[in-house]
Amino acid sequence: ARENTGLHSQLHLEEQNYGATAARVRQCPFVSVSRSSPAKRHYLTAAVLCYVNLINFMDWFLVPGILLDIQKYFELSDGDTGLLQTVFILCYMLAAPIFGYLGDRYNRKIILGAGIFFWSGVTLGSSFTSELHYWIFFLSRGLVGIGTASYSTIAPTIIADLFEEGKRTTMLSIFYIFIPVGSGLGYVLAAGMAAATGDWHWAFRITPCMGGVALVLLILLVPHRIQRRTAAHRALSISGTIRVAAEKPGVQRTAKTTWCQDVLSLAKNWSFVWSSLGLTAMAFVTGALGLWVPLFLYRAQVIQGIVPPCLQESCSSSNSLIFGGITIGTGILGVIAGAEAARRLRKINNKADPLICAASMFTSAVCLYIALMVAQTNILSTFIFIAFGELFLSVNWAVVTDILLYVVTPRRQSTAIALQILVSHLLGDAGSPYLIGIISNAIQAKNARSFQWSFWSMQYSFILCTFVGVFGGGFFLLTSFYIEEDRKEAER
Repeated sequence: ARENTGLHSQLHLEEQNYGATAARVRQCPFVSVSRSSPAKRHYLTAAVLCYVNLINFMDWFLVPGILLDIQKYFELSDGDTGLLQTVFILCYMLAAPIFGYLGDRYNRKIILGAGIFFWSGVTLGSSFTSELHYWIFFLSRGLVGIGTASYSTIAPTIIADLFEEGKRTTMLSIFYIFIPVGSGLGYVLAAGMAAATGDWHWAFRITPCMGGVALVLLILLVPHRIQRRTAAHRALSISGTIRVAAEKPGVQRTAKTTWCQDVLSLAKNWSFVWSSLGLTAMAFVTGALGLWVPLFLYRAQVIQGIVPPCLQESCSSSNSLIFGGITIGTGILGVIAGAEAARRLRKINNKADPLICAASMFTSAVCLYIALMVAQTNILSTFIFIAFGELFLSVNWAVVTDILLYVVTPRRQSTAIALQILVSHLLGDAGSPYLIGIISNAIQAKNARSFQWSFWSMQYSFILCTFVGVFGGGFFLLTSFYIEEDRKEAER
């Protein structure tokens, strides 16, 4: 919830050690607090979280960066290849609510550290998988998804606690810039290591080392107890007990809520519901593009005669390198542009955030449709329109999260983020890579086996993403009808 600038004092409640000592909560006095800039420790903490977000998404997109090599190594069809990313997302989204629940109640630094250690170790182990044990590689990607969920659900809430409204939007924008930057670097790292070593397995041996560095930084620079920033109208959730400072010093009101009650409350928050569905459409599109675009571009180049068919084990990764660069550049520009547009337009329109998201989704859908249509004849135009499509998708990253943070009360934010992750991935990118793959398989099965139909099958499958993008824009438009009321309710 947004800070109430009319309040002249705030309540300081320090995050307690949870578990055996959860029942002993100190009551802190009403004290006057100056609105000075956050301490240097806050920025160091945010920097560590941004670094972890970077390697988190680098690891996420290693597989798409060398997808053609992996497909040939394990002899996978398009459907099976899409399932590889789906396994990762399914485990990620199923684990997210669990970590969201834990993040609202237990020490967040410990949860973050355990998650980093876990997914780094599993990623390193997966680099030794042989072609005879492909199921181990599938399993390892699922386990990496579990470790990743421990971070994605908790890190944004820490940033929300460290910074007030104006700086919070800026810091969240910086944090979410590392999603496309990390994704793009994942393509570049995977393709570069495969090209340099001639063995795609080496791509999975760099991010675990970076994860080890992140774990050391987390231990040294991030406070063990991260204070949950509160005002007189904000609540602190400790083991299900919410203590809210009354207007008079020394008076407390206590209420108890369960996880189910929190979920039911969020289900009645229409801004949260519609924006989550909009994010789901966005995740559907980005998930499909993230996995399949390099392979789609390769097939388009083959039928145009630009590159020969890849028949050897180590295939050219130039498309992954280019697409990775596009993802980095458009991601940075998109997140910055979205945050700046939101900052300016909020001054003249209280519904600016969802309207920005809606407009960007509609524009992105048009750009992606044009990219698909020109791919067979002009590969340069395809790259350009894919870049614009990704640019407008990236506009939404920080804005959608900021919507959640001011329409949901602070004591439900980790739970809300976890539920949003669950829904957006369950209905979004958990199924979209696999769905595109099986549609492509079905089209190829009905036609003669050829490079032409291999391209057409992927092209026709991708058209589904443009329709989903239009639906996403519609969901954000619906969000704009409720956002003012829900924001006021969260402030109350």
